[in-house]
Amino acid sequence: MTDNQQTPAKDPIRIFDTTLRDGEQSPGASMTLEEKLQIADILDSMGVDIIEAGFPIASNGDFEAVSEISKQSKNSVIAGLARAIHADIDRCGEAVKHAEQGRIHTFVSTSPIHLKFQMNKTEEQVLDIITDTVARARNLIDDVEWSAMDATRTPLDYLCRCVEAAIKCGATTINLPDTVGYTTPDEYRQMFADVIARVPNSDKAIFSVHCHDDLGLAVANSLAGVAGGARQVECTINGLGERAGNAALEEIVMAIRTRSDALPYDCKVDPKFLTRASKLVAGASGFTVQYNKAIVGKNAFAHESGIHQDGMLKNAETYEIMRPEDVGVKATSLVMGKHSGRHAFKDKLKELGFELGDNALQDAFRRFKDLADRKKHVYDEDIEALVENEIATASESTKVLSLTVIAGTGGPQKAILTMDVNGTHHTREATGDGPVDATFNAIKAIVPHDATLQLYQVHAVTEGTDAQAEVSVRLEANGRIATGKGADTDTLVASARAYVSAMNKLAVRQSADNPGALKAS
Repeated sequence: MTDNQQTPAKDPIRIFDTTLRDGEQSPGASMTLEEKLQIADILDSMGVDIIEAGFPIASNGDFEAVSEISKQSKNSVIAGLARAIHADIDRCGEAVKHAEQGRIHTFVSTSPIHLKFQMNKTEEQVLDIITDTVARARNLIDDVEWSAMDATRTPLDYLCRCVEAAIKCGATTINLPDTVGYTTPDEYRQMFADVIARVPNSDKAIFSVHCHDDLGLAVANSLAGVAGGARQVECTINGLGERAGNAALEEIVMAIRTRSDALPYDCKVDPKFLTRASKLVAGASGFTVQYNKAIVGKNAFAHESGIHQDGMLKNAETYEIMRPEDVGVKATSLVMGKHSGRHAFKDKLKELGFELGDNALQDAFRRFKDLADRKKHVYDEDIEALVENEIATASESTKVLSLTVIAGTGGPQKAILTMDVNGTHHTREATGDGPVDATFNAIKAIVPHDATLQLYQVHAVTEGTDAQAEVSVRLEANGRIATGKGADTDTLVASARAYVSAMNKLAVRQSADNPGALKAS
């Protein structure tokens, strides 16, 4: 290359995040408006091109979420999903109208199995539906995305006719999703290459991939679709989504960034936000990230093997193809102990991404000192769990103050619990089939309710018998679901805090339907 030659510009890849729509469709992953706004804010800050904020026709809550996210977004395009129905499209247009850049994303099935068993329509009838609904969406907004649901099981000739019709009627983005996670990378790449080559007006639209992970191929298929000509990738934080989930945003972003030799594309997402976004989504959805999850799992940058540790000490590149700090992970994990002062603790919080006010800092420092007295080693993960628990409970109307549990083989287990409910202290005693059951019964004695326990999950934040327990509790009442978390070296205290946290969230979600729910007796 001569001095006056420049490196060819890389094709930009648009990142379309659907955590708040497709991700929230995971059973039990419902999020509150506040949680959705927090997630949308970090997606907007990290450089996500398009945020699919919800399905406005699905509920008033979804409509409100899309509308509020549209108002707060500064950089991202805000999209809402709509079926190929006039009412859906109109409702979606109303929800995204406040966005500086709004998009209506409408879809219809195209595969023979869907047309026969789900829609009971002919191919020609579906073509008419596409023409009608895409045109209606385009009359409301300039940015229209059209999706061929179950595209990978649709005959190529018919798929090309549908795509051509959608573009002709004003679609600016064409999504060809692998809705059921059926395809393979070679098939998916070839499908895009063929459609783009055969559809005469394909140059007037951006093509998009949307892959599900039923066969564990979502990320591989997404990148193959890009190789076939797609320039938008639809994905979710942590791979959240229906059934086995979607392609994981963090894996797509870091694959493009790390293997630019094989994937010569440009992606504007700042990877330093990935770990923070992952934790935020995991907390809001109640779906814990597996330890060995790529990029954002707890063990993604951990090394235990002696051979690996030897290589890492000599040169980190021997066993790490990415730097942990590039994705927002700190390399040091064992630095704090009971002799650490408030200033060191504050600096550590800042390093971990927490900014607390004076009162919250004082409370967190007190709990840290208590924890350090009980534990030989305090890890970064311990501090994160402690502070996240402090933040989660700070604004709750109902809190655990003290808990005493009597357990053993000699008789029924007993819990004596004191709680603060709207500023008033209440103490109750209850028995149960085991100490956890007794604890939860004591909570119910103070705050009677009809919620049922759907999930009770415990895991250790770090290793050792003195490790903090992090407990997740999922409650359901009247079709509404809420997940709470609690952390403490005492598993029963953590369990009580998690249960009360879920109960508080459920009370907020139930308030419109039952204003008298969840009051102390």
